[in-house]
Amino acid sequence: MIYRKRRPPIGSVPGTLAKIEGGLAPRIRAFRYSAESFEEKEFTKTEELKGFLPEGKQILWVDVQGLGDGRVLLELDGIFGFHPLALADVVNIPQQPKAEVYDEHLFLITRMARFDENDCYVNEQVSIFLKENLVVTFQETYGDPLDNVRARIRTAGTPMRKSGADFLAYATLDALLDGHYPVLESFGESLEDLEERMIERPRSSDIHEMHEIKREFLWLRRNLWPQREAVSSLVRDENRFIKKATRVYLRDCYDHCVQLIDILENYRELTSDLMELYHTSLSNRLNEVMKVLTIISTIFIPLSFITGIYGMNFKHMPEIEHPWAYPAIWGVILTAAGGMLYYFRRKGWLGNGDKPDDDKAP
Repeated sequence: MIYRKRRPPIGSVPGTLAKIEGGLAPRIRAFRYSAESFEEKEFTKTEELKGFLPEGKQILWVDVQGLGDGRVLLELDGIFGFHPLALADVVNIPQQPKAEVYDEHLFLITRMARFDENDCYVNEQVSIFLKENLVVTFQETYGDPLDNVRARIRTAGTPMRKSGADFLAYATLDALLDGHYPVLESFGESLEDLEERMIERPRSSDIHEMHEIKREFLWLRRNLWPQREAVSSLVRDENRFIKKATRVYLRDCYDHCVQLIDILENYRELTSDLMELYHTSLSNRLNEVMKVLTIISTIFIPLSFITGIYGMNFKHMPEIEHPWAYPAIWGVILTAAGGMLYYFRRKGWLGNGDKPDDDKAP
């Protein structure tokens, strides 16, 4: 199925969480840091987070991976105070990328495109809550391209350690956007391989692979265009959760969105060209087969004419009783066939199709 949305029952109260089936158990990891200090912990119970809240100028990042337990999300809501509509968007997936400002926090939805440890393509939603000194991220599965962000937090003296929660939200968004580049590069390599195979020898499996890539491009396009608008609103509209200095960095995220969309559109055009190349290659192969069959039929036309004449049952045919009639007929047949083969080859119609002799009349 191309599109399936997890949603609550029709007519539910706004903010109702969808029933989560088959989701992964949440893993909660928290980073509490400042320019002078750093702590990292994993929590099995959400109540333990109450003793890990930031103090003074400290920043807290709560990273939640897995949405299989709605009770955990409600407990986190009780600790940090999320807007009901925003919390519902975390669970009622997929949502379009967007940026919404509430009284309590800034809420971002973005998409994460990556390859997992088994080299399987993953495209999932990531939700980001931003408060004055707090960032909370939710994602559907385990694993992400944010290890570099975590490494910058662990390293003392980095700009990340000296900046606020808005800079952490920017760095997270930037890493998730950059994760699209290797995915697009992999798709580009697949398209190049398809192009080479289609030129040499197109196969029916190629068209299925191309349709799969085209479907993924459709998903990426549906994600990147709204993402560009969301980042543009963060750059353009002032709010109390993002400082002016951080909006300068968000311009770079906007540039990445534009660049990713440009790469994606080029690949989409290439996919359409490959569809035409596939059908053209099949048509050329069919033409080559028909050309060979036509040449064979043309060679046998005069031969059939000769054998047809001498196959008639007339008693007084002049050549029938001649002692050299049989070898003479064979000589005429072989000479006619050889002459036509020689002529077709000189014209480039047989065995030399790439170098036709256009100077000679047909």
